[in-house]
Amino acid sequence: MRIWAERGRRGSFHHSQFAIRWLAVALTASFSMSASAQNRPAAFVDAAAVVPGLIVDARYAGAHNFVGRPIDGYEAPRCFLTKPAADTLAQVARDLAAQGLALKVFDCYRPARAVANFVHWAHDLKDTAGKREFYPEVDKRMLFRDGYISSRSGHSRGSTVDLTLVHADGGELDMGTPFDFFSPRSWPSSPGVSPQARENRALFAAAMRTRGFRPYPKEWWHFTLAHEPFPDTYFDFPVK
Repeated sequence: MRIWAERGRRGSFHHSQFAIRWLAVALTASFSMSASAQNRPAAFVDAAAVVPGLIVDARYAGAHNFVGRPIDGYEAPRCFLTKPAADTLAQVARDLAAQGLALKVFDCYRPARAVANFVHWAHDLKDTAGKREFYPEVDKRMLFRDGYISSRSGHSRGSTVDLTLVHADGGELDMGTPFDFFSPRSWPSSPGVSPQARENRALFAAAMRTRGFRPYPKEWWHFTLAHEPFPDTYFDFPVK
């Protein structure tokens, strides 16, 4: 921090006063930002209370994920989304219910601190607990280069969701690869999965697109609300 001052007793006094006031304002703003980071904004809702029949399998709140342990920022297995995203997902769920299908979410809003946890994990090349299940075909040194890990995530904006389709009994439809499987076979357009899996992916993507969600070309499970309310804001309140 640099604070400019002029020579002379009068200038020095006035600038010192300015510096003190400026520092007080900065510290107050810093405290306010820190406090707000701990509270869920009113614009976010619990998707399970909005989306009919939603099954929540919050992978990052537990150990069944590519890291192999709960992730920073996930204190409870809940799915928070911005209200527009949750309301739109409810429309998708109602459309699918007519076909005897429902939605199962793996991840919704993701705190920025969780993304930082992923980045830290990716740099630790000795930590490969989840390799056999989630990235058997990928050298961990290539996770950044290949786009599997990034320093920012659209999930932190609150209108991106990772999910799949399930039957009425809760059984997942065959999508060719599991959730969070790091491989080109997880790309929605991959020819490396069965015809049934390609059909299921197409059905899923069509249902999401119809109501306004955009797919991600490298993950069949990843969708973002096209007109998300916070396109440039990355939140960090904990999931609890």
